[in-house]
Amino acid sequence: MIPRFRSTPALAATLALAALPLGACSTTTYNTYGAEPAGASQAASQAPQPKRAKNVILFIGDGMGVSTVTAARIYAGQKLGKLGEEHVLPFETFDNVALVKTYNTNAQVADSAGTATAMHSGEKTKIGVVGVSSKVTRGDCASGLANPLPLLGEQVKERGMGLGIVSTARITHATPASVYARSADRNWEADFSIPEDQRGKGCEDIASQLVNSEWDLALGGGAGAFFGTELDGGRLDPQENLTAEWAARTGGSVVSTAAEMAAAPMDKPLLGLFSGSHMTYMAEKTAEKGASEPTLTEMTSTAIARLKDDPQGYYLMVESGRIDHGHHAGKAGLALEEAVEFANAIQYAIDNTNPDETLILVTADHSHVFTISGYPRRGNDILGLVVPPSDGGSEVAEATLAKDGQPYTTLGYWNGPGALATDTGEGRPAPQTGVNARQQAAIPTSSETHAGEDVALYAQGPGAERARGVIEQNLIYDIIVKAFGWE
Repeated sequence: MIPRFRSTPALAATLALAALPLGACSTTTYNTYGAEPAGASQAASQAPQPKRAKNVILFIGDGMGVSTVTAARIYAGQKLGKLGEEHVLPFETFDNVALVKTYNTNAQVADSAGTATAMHSGEKTKIGVVGVSSKVTRGDCASGLANPLPLLGEQVKERGMGLGIVSTARITHATPASVYARSADRNWEADFSIPEDQRGKGCEDIASQLVNSEWDLALGGGAGAFFGTELDGGRLDPQENLTAEWAARTGGSVVSTAAEMAAAPMDKPLLGLFSGSHMTYMAEKTAEKGASEPTLTEMTSTAIARLKDDPQGYYLMVESGRIDHGHHAGKAGLALEEAVEFANAIQYAIDNTNPDETLILVTADHSHVFTISGYPRRGNDILGLVVPPSDGGSEVAEATLAKDGQPYTTLGYWNGPGALATDTGEGRPAPQTGVNARQQAAIPTSSETHAGEDVALYAQGPGAERARGVIEQNLIYDIIVKAFGWE
């Protein structure tokens, strides 16, 4: 039997009060139908308008999922002599934070091409394609030409603004390419990489698109895609030199070392190609290897110095591309050293831009299957073996060793090249530790894979208040466009 409410004098009075017009019992601005009461428009017109950003800098930590941020925070703190957990990375001081959903239109776990395209076009697309919509058939030139998306880089230059692109990966790699290029396949970085059956159909390789685009500076690795075989490059014509063609067209400077970058004229466009492929890992630089390459902070400094005086403002994309590559190799130390340098570059931008006119966004394109596990004691070496707290209890102490009696590292991977064969009968060896160690993984794969969980977006400056809640990744484009006041 359904219970019924009986009317009482108190209930009748309550119902009568609820039936009154909202204006009679409340100062609420809008009624239940959303209509504006008298005077609301005047009040709204007197409200302060959101500030517009003159400049926007988007920092993308490729593969910098939340677990990577946490580990990088601890690692950076420990490098400074702290316990580590209490350390704060520069962007963690930003007041505005959102969670970002990274999936591609046809993939639950995304790649950098589809995710970077979402951020630079305002539309999600398929895995493995750059600057083209989800209607495209990957690897089909005609399909790519028929389904272009807007490019933020083009829109910036159409408005007479400055444009900078910086990456520690190849400058033709998926994330930097999303600023200026459209391609039915992210791997078409040079014309040699376009399959024979797709050549001659009107599709331009990504390196060619870069030198034929308008921008103020592009700094990164990947010289091989711009030259013929004389540099063991990726051009079909062994004598081709795209950088020389670009310099002749623009009057710009082409540099290949940090010293040349610093000496280049400030009033001309700048193309910096500092390595044949990706730039050298921070952890692997020596006097013989990568010594002439600039750091990400130095490239960021150069970019800001060259763009800051543009009267129309600028857009700058800075990618730490090798965080991702360290994870793919199953070497957390490589990834974390890159993340620390990424944080240094962000700190430089914070210190050398005006927060009243520059929106700084920090995010990742996707995450990795990278985890922090065990019950290590406070301040335990983040790259070391799990050592429990002295007073953590027996269950914590028991979890310090695996069932095979071997220890394990705090950091590890769900899959990757560090997985161990289980059919040899030799048992699991003790894991390696340190910056250059390869962490053990559960599932053997030739390369560790991306992960599908949300990543964080941190924001500071005009328009930063729009970074809140849980958002689709393509809304980062909207945040940028609205901050500029284009809509």
